[in-house]
Amino acid sequence: MSMRTLPLVFINLGGEMLYILDQRLHAHSTSEDKSEKVMNDIVGTMFSQAFMDEILKPQLLYSHRTMKVVLTRLAHVSIMKLNAVSMEKLYELMLMAFKYQVFLCPRPKDLLLISYNHIDTIRGFVKDTPAVLNKVDETHRKIIEIYSSMTAGEFQLLRQTLLTFLQDTHICVSIFLKNKIQNPNGRFALSTSGPVPHGMDVPGVIRIFDRKGREMRQRRFASGGSYSHPTKDASFGLHGDRVIKLGVNMLILYVPPLINIVWILLKRSQHTRMDASPNPLAKEELNLLACLMGTVEIENASGCETGFQINLLASAQEEEEGYAFYFSDESFEVINIQALKDEHSTTQLAQIAKLFVEQEETSNNVNSNKGDDLLAMMDDLGPL
Repeated sequence: MSMRTLPLVFINLGGEMLYILDQRLHAHSTSEDKSEKVMNDIVGTMFSQAFMDEILKPQLLYSHRTMKVVLTRLAHVSIMKLNAVSMEKLYELMLMAFKYQVFLCPRPKDLLLISYNHIDTIRGFVKDTPAVLNKVDETHRKIIEIYSSMTAGEFQLLRQTLLTFLQDTHICVSIFLKNKIQNPNGRFALSTSGPVPHGMDVPGVIRIFDRKGREMRQRRFASGGSYSHPTKDASFGLHGDRVIKLGVNMLILYVPPLINIVWILLKRSQHTRMDASPNPLAKEELNLLACLMGTVEIENASGCETGFQINLLASAQEEEEGYAFYFSDESFEVINIQALKDEHSTTQLAQIAKLFVEQEETSNNVNSNKGDDLLAMMDDLGPL
């Protein structure tokens, strides 16, 4: 396991989250002032010096549960709030977008270019706020300093750690399905064509050398794809041409502007219906408490600025309709299994299940403790 994986996962998932939030803020016709405040607050907290110093320390990669908690807290540092369902789907979309980028990465070192594309786009979100922009640049410099000395073997280990983190995640995303880069079973359809990494030869030639290292002859074979030489090497500096487009805003590449991302995730889920009408008195008390705690800004003496809530993705009914649109009932086969009751087997299964529960509780406690420091640090930072 690589000890340098966490910073790249956090920056890339955080970048994907900012892409989606930016699109939804525009789709909801949110005022420019509120949109700018949300982006500045989130980016400012995400790239704050104390927080990034903790992230950049050599450490094991967090579990999905811990990573989700950290990103949820990050999304809520500003005046915008997301409900639990939206945040769950947001994390899944971020995860699948990043997984697709990792799969298409030409070579392990190019994982840095994916991260740099995210950072370059984030700069555009806060270009009018110099204080936040300086935080992004400073973090980028630290990443260059840390990762520039890594060997090819260390980058390969980092890639393997990422693949382990992303394995068994097969959530259908409508953007990918419509562009035929994902199959209905949630697995990606990877192309066998395109430019090879910089410094590599196009496959299809076998060179035979003599004992003195001189090339004697060549043999050609069908490579099974249409490959080409790269145009130029990418820039791994603070600024420059990254060449590859992995890590740029996929919502701009694949989705028309201001479209409602209702069909973005096609995952079956059941939601418990609850009474959504809040108690007015309780709401005012919570708003007052928030003002006293300093979590929202006080505009005038008579009241405080309340946050706004965004429903990012689809409702349960819309999800079911989305599934009906993409998948037919014939795609699934129901298998009936008759299980006979066996007292001895049942006892053994119960003992095995107990072991799994104990191991899971131990693992959850460890992962929870790992993220506690970051969450406490976020609480101290708060909005700008």
